[in-house]
Amino acid sequence: QVQLVESGGGLVQTGGSLRLSCAASGRTSSRYAMGWLRQAPGKEREFVAAISWSGGTTTYADSVKDRFTISRENAKNTVYLQMNSLKPEDTAVYYCATGLTTTTISRRSGDWGQGTQVTVSS
Repeated sequence: QVQLVESGGGLVQTGGSLRLSCAASGRTSSRYAMGWLRQAPGKEREFVAAISWSGGTTTYADSVKDRFTISRENAKNTVYLQMNSLKPEDTAVYYCATGLTTTTISRRSGDWGQGTQVTVSS
């Protein structure tokens, strides 16, 4: 069993930046991909970004490509999401996710954390 704890959410103005972090504990000896999903009010949970265990493969949703960057530090069992040029439509609860591959995460499978709120004001 893996536990995922997100941090770094908050309120930011349009055009601003935030950096989310997610610390994993428990099943950390295995080589799992990690990533982020998000869910806005009244909408389904959607894929945001994922990164392979080695960091050599990253994938992004089209809506965040060129604005968000995912990275990880395996020594700290931590994944990050640097979010720049934020827009009001980025407002959502952001969930850390882990799975066997980046495809697992992009399909919204795997394990999720409790989420952290990101609010972008216009």
